[in-house]
Amino acid sequence: MTAELVSGQNHALPGNRLEIRVSAGTPVVAAVTLGDEQGRVTGDDGRFAHPGEPNLPGVEVPRQAAADHRLAVDLGAVPEAVHRVHVLLALPAGIHPGGPHPGGPPSFGAAPAPRVEVTTPEGAGIAGFTVSGLTTETALLAVELYRRQGGWKIRAVGQGYAGGLPALLLDQGLPDPAGTALAVRTAVAREQSRAVGVDYHHPGRRTAAAGTADEVPGTFPSEPSPERPSAADSAVRPAAPAGAPEGPPVPVAGDAPGWSMEERLYNQVWGMFEDLARSVAAYRSAADFAQARYDQELDRLLADPRTRGGPAAEAARDQAEIRQIALVDQARAVLDRDLAQLTAEAEVVEPALPPAFAGWENPAWHAYQVPTEPPFAVRLGTLCLPEAPELRIPLLARLPLERGLWIDSAENRGLAVDTAVALAARLLAAHPVGAFALHVLDPAGSAATATAPLYAGGALTLPAPAAGSAGIGDVLTRLTERVDLVQMALRSDAADALPPGFDTAEQLLIVNEFPYGFDDRAITQLRYLADEGPAAGVHLMLVADREDAAAYGPLLGPMFGALLRLTPLPSEHLSDPWVGHAWTYEPALVPAGSQVLPHVLRQLADARPAYGS
Repeated sequence: MTAELVSGQNHALPGNRLEIRVSAGTPVVAAVTLGDEQGRVTGDDGRFAHPGEPNLPGVEVPRQAAADHRLAVDLGAVPEAVHRVHVLLALPAGIHPGGPHPGGPPSFGAAPAPRVEVTTPEGAGIAGFTVSGLTTETALLAVELYRRQGGWKIRAVGQGYAGGLPALLLDQGLPDPAGTALAVRTAVAREQSRAVGVDYHHPGRRTAAAGTADEVPGTFPSEPSPERPSAADSAVRPAAPAGAPEGPPVPVAGDAPGWSMEERLYNQVWGMFEDLARSVAAYRSAADFAQARYDQELDRLLADPRTRGGPAAEAARDQAEIRQIALVDQARAVLDRDLAQLTAEAEVVEPALPPAFAGWENPAWHAYQVPTEPPFAVRLGTLCLPEAPELRIPLLARLPLERGLWIDSAENRGLAVDTAVALAARLLAAHPVGAFALHVLDPAGSAATATAPLYAGGALTLPAPAAGSAGIGDVLTRLTERVDLVQMALRSDAADALPPGFDTAEQLLIVNEFPYGFDDRAITQLRYLADEGPAAGVHLMLVADREDAAAYGPLLGPMFGALLRLTPLPSEHLSDPWVGHAWTYEPALVPAGSQVLPHVLRQLADARPAYGS
């Protein structure tokens, strides 16, 4: 559970590898200084990580101003002389006070209260701090991580500086704080904000990433808008020819923070997902604003008898319509620019995805080799929006799965089973041999044809799909007992005390045509697995039409609600966490006529003897 801190409070950190997440509601610049025991930045110049120089030993910060940031920290890699790691935030207006106003709020007092949360690399919350009570400050020292008795702790600080980043850097002990702040501003000007800003002329209205302040307000209306962030120091952008005009950056696969290439690609895909969500939100907001302004102008014309009719009224209505069309066209031009950049990035990223992230049509599957380590995540399908149906973003889920999956068979039962088999095969192929086990409950035997490839060729040593009450009860009893054993071991802090020969592989249970063939006891066991199974390595994939379970009334409602609903046909039922768009989801199915699945399963079968199975 995340510890909620107040200013001055501290909290112990459980490990060295951390992620610091910043949510500000408006674009801010994030930076880090490495200080001595007094918090002063001493020694050489390599103690300040900022958008222009984002990497220090053990620290990586984003290159851009954005409303949301993720900073990677490895406290075990910082120099021994470093005793304090300070996380700094600055508004664009506070990067170089006295220069041209860069847009956005003039101070933190006019913006939403920023929040800093420290998590594990897997996203588990450790401590959070919301910086409140700010007024005229444009830069602040948010939190500090500091050494304490051989370990590290976090302290909530929240110290603001009305003098902006130069005043903060001066207080930190950096030489030439004004020049350093100017270097930060120059670096930020080369990057495009990933976040949707807030229009301070019309509070509460989301805005596009660029535009004029009066028509389609933007985060940085006076700055160039070349690119989205790059935080991977190992990803080198190709240099432009000498004398060539500056333009959008060349996309690079893996150009995101992360400890491995898989994690970098995962974060990059989610960054693309967020960028598309926010760009479309900005376009829709601008279009709504244009329509609302047009309606208001017509209302004013109709309310005044002098402008209600006649040639002058017609001319006024025509002008109002022209202004509306111009606003929408301007917003669409900004969206098209963003879509072009995202499309170029997708064309680079998709071929570079590992098999677990890639679609079945990707050549990565044709070059498939059985992995030696479990994957970072797995692809569940693709997502797109009506404004850009051709731009398809992979839907990736971290592993191990934190919740089960429900394949909704209401529209097409046969295709729902095919979807379940494709996902199960992907999970099996993405894990080392023996690291993932599969169980199938198919009381009526209707999934026999679809699941046959999983059993063919000896790729998997699986029992036949369980049928009848006895078969169902046996599988569910074994899995619930497994969950009980793992839970007892974890609660006793004795994970190594499991019985000899205990199968440590992740378990996937596919249930077809639920609730057919299930009695009350079996349903109770299934609900238990849905709730408690993921934490113990037992995952549920339900292939069902919820209407078939209507006879049980509200009994099964919580179970269906706890599962991630996926559909075998394209459907607009998933929403993003940023702006709440309804995304069109398409499952990750094997292309018709493709032999990629038999190829992958043969690789698994050939690898099994090598692993002693």
